[in-house]
Amino acid sequence: MGMWIVLGVIVVLAIWAVSIYNRLVQLRNRFKNAFAQIDVQLKRRYDLIPNLVETAKGYIKHERETLEAVIKARNQAVTAAGAAGANPGNPAAMQGLAQAEGQLTGMLGRLFALSEAYPDLKANQNMLSIQEELSSTENKIAFSRQAFNDSVMEYNTKRESFPDTIFAGMFGFSPAELLQATESAEERKAPQVKF
Repeated sequence: MGMWIVLGVIVVLAIWAVSIYNRLVQLRNRFKNAFAQIDVQLKRRYDLIPNLVETAKGYIKHERETLEAVIKARNQAVTAAGAAGANPGNPAAMQGLAQAEGQLTGMLGRLFALSEAYPDLKANQNMLSIQEELSSTENKIAFSRQAFNDSVMEYNTKRESFPDTIFAGMFGFSPAELLQATESAEERKAPQVKF
C-alpha cells in the first residue's frame, strides 16, 4: 500500500512538471509568434523605403548623402531584423534591432524634413502616398511591438515565478528581452510651451 502512495505522488509530480514545462513552451512560442508579426511590418517598411528614396532622388539632387544614409540605415535595420528574427527575445539581438530601427527612424526624419524644402517633392502624389503608407506601417509596428512586449512579459513572469523558475532553469528557458523604442532622453521630454 505504501508503495502505491509513493508511486502516486511521483506520477502527480511528473504530471505537474510536464504541465509547467508545456506552459513555458506555450508562452515562448507565443512571444516568438508576436515577433513574427513585428517582422512582417518591418519588412513592409523596408520595402517602402527604396521607393521613397527613388521618388526623392529626382527632386533632391544635391542631397545625395542623406539619401545614401537612409539606404545604409535601412540595410543595417534589415540585418538587425534578420538577427532578431532568428532568435526573438535574445537580449543582444533585440538591442541591436532597437538601435538600428532608431537610426533608420532618425534618417527618415531627416529625409522628410529635407523634403519640406522642396515644394515639388512635397506635393508629389507618389511621395505623399509612400509617406502615408509608412505612417500606417509605423502604427502597425507600434501595435505589434506592444503585443510582443506583453507576450515577453508574461513569459518572463511565468519563468521567474516559483516553482516554475526551477524547471525553467533545468530545461534552458532563458529570459527574453523586450523590444524597446529607441528614443533619446531629449525626445522623451515633454515640450515646453511658453507664452
